[in-house]
Amino acid sequence: MPWNKIIIGGLALLTILFGVDACRERRHASRILAENQRLLNENRDLRKSVSLTSETAQQIVDRHEVQATQPKFVEQRAYYRKNWRQFISINSNDYRTGLFGGIKNLKITVGNQTDYQLDNVVVEVQYLRSNGDQFKTESYTLRNVQPRSNGAIEAAGSRKGMKVKIRFVSITSQNMDFCWSVNKKVPPNTDDPYQCSNL
Repeated sequence: MPWNKIIIGGLALLTILFGVDACRERRHASRILAENQRLLNENRDLRKSVSLTSETAQQIVDRHEVQATQPKFVEQRAYYRKNWRQFISINSNDYRTGLFGGIKNLKITVGNQTDYQLDNVVVEVQYLRSNGDQFKTESYTLRNVQPRSNGAIEAAGSRKGMKVKIRFVSITSQNMDFCWSVNKKVPPNTDDPYQCSNL
């Protein structure tokens, strides 16, 4: 009998010791998990901060690049002449086409984002069949397109054609000293080829 009690007591003591050890291990694991979670959160916050810092740095670089390429007051007209395609645009509206062809309600818009009036803008409209063949071509002139605004013109309808192709033919601006033409050959070694006074 005494051995039974000793064995039972020993087993109980071992069970308590194992229980205490398991409890310690659980507490230790919980601390490690909490520390891991804290480190994950800190890592996520750091990544966000680095991302924001990187975006801010890129915005600063972009702003400096834009400022470096911005036209200076003295060179503004030359800057617009050399980079005119960035500031002068042409678009057509969502015109209607007939079931078997034909174009109606065509409107051509010229955008002028320079600081100078465009005196004459000649545009060409090509009316194309569904297979891409040209049906007819019309030219239109817009006059006095104001700075930082748009000028528009209604184009003639067509009894045939499924789509249109538009392009500039010529642009002139006396105030900008700008003379561009699709047929104008650029002289070699000319720094400012579209300046009217270079003609």
